[in-house]
Amino acid sequence: MATTHTIPPAEAHLIHSLITPTEQGITSRVLARTAGGNLTLFALDVDQELSEHSAPFDALVIVLEGALTLTIGGTSVRATPGTIVRMPANIPHAVRAPEQARMLLIMLRDHEER
Repeated sequence: MATTHTIPPAEAHLIHSLITPTEQGITSRVLARTAGGNLTLFALDVDQELSEHSAPFDALVIVLEGALTLTIGGTSVRATPGTIVRMPANIPHAVRAPEQARMLLIMLRDHEER
């Protein structure tokens, strides 16, 4: 397992310093990775999106700044700073940023999927 993209332990990190947004793009950085899942920080510029896909495990989105529109199984959900949204395993989902946004994505793997 590569550790070059994870944050060092026992240090306080400013979230804004961990990722540099890209104009007209999406930037991501894995902050932690274990057999049980990943924690990834994303910065999305206005009108950027992660196209519809599904994953074999649950994922949680925590919005840190800006706003996101998540489409989960055909249901649209607006998420703003301080909110958390669960995207269930095997359900198609997409993420769109109507404005600049940062989010944490937590992917949770089941024991059987390790």
